[in-house]
Amino acid sequence: MLLAIDVGNTNIQFALYEGAQAAMSFRLSTRRDATSDEIGLAARNFFHIHGIDPSGIEEILIVSVVPPIMHALTRAMQGYFGRTPHVIGEDLQVPIENCYGHPKEVGADRLVGAYAGKQRFGYPLIVVDMGTATTFDTVGLRGEYLGGAIFPGVKLSLEALSAHASKLPRVEIADPGVVIGRTTIESIQSGVLHGYQGAVLHILESIQRELGAKARVIGTGGLANTIAGGLGIFESMQPMLILDGLRMIYEDARANGIL
Repeated sequence: MLLAIDVGNTNIQFALYEGAQAAMSFRLSTRRDATSDEIGLAARNFFHIHGIDPSGIEEILIVSVVPPIMHALTRAMQGYFGRTPHVIGEDLQVPIENCYGHPKEVGADRLVGAYAGKQRFGYPLIVVDMGTATTFDTVGLRGEYLGGAIFPGVKLSLEALSAHASKLPRVEIADPGVVIGRTTIESIQSGVLHGYQGAVLHILESIQRELGAKARVIGTGGLANTIAGGLGIFESMQPMLILDGLRMIYEDARANGIL
């Protein structure tokens, strides 16, 4: 069995794979001050609830954009699962040509998502990941990773709005059903929803034009369906794309004698 872990700025996502299918998945909040015991005990508890013996885990793969939590997470995996994890970008690389201007600058999660999308859907391809940040990652005509675009996620924008505009309340991310809001809450929700939809459409059109080819578009991330699911721009919604990518990297590494 493989334990795949995706460490994001908001959540840590875990998935246990037996073959190509995830036997279970769960999330923990990303806390930079979490101890190894807190992480390890919480993770072991999910295994216990699902009646799964964690001794069957053969390898653990981690992709992370939160360096401060990595020491505690690694210690948790060693202490509670008896395995030293492999970290993407450190001791295990993503098997995709990286054409970024400064290759080490690109987030490992972006490379994993691009690789997973390429393996599953072919190329050219654009992966739109809507989480803490919204990222657009492009796989080119030769299957290479080209780069993309990053802009602040919806929640970050809402937090900034309420923090810097004292009369504007915090609101839930939802479709108010109208563009012309009749209350302050409806107005904020309309602006956020339609503003981000417009941004997504414009960026995708611009990438396609610059690429000079019609690329397939895949959506992932916790807010992709809420914000853009109804636009019909995503060929497929893949909520576990990064975790599935870790599983694909694991299989590739085993096939090539790396693991």
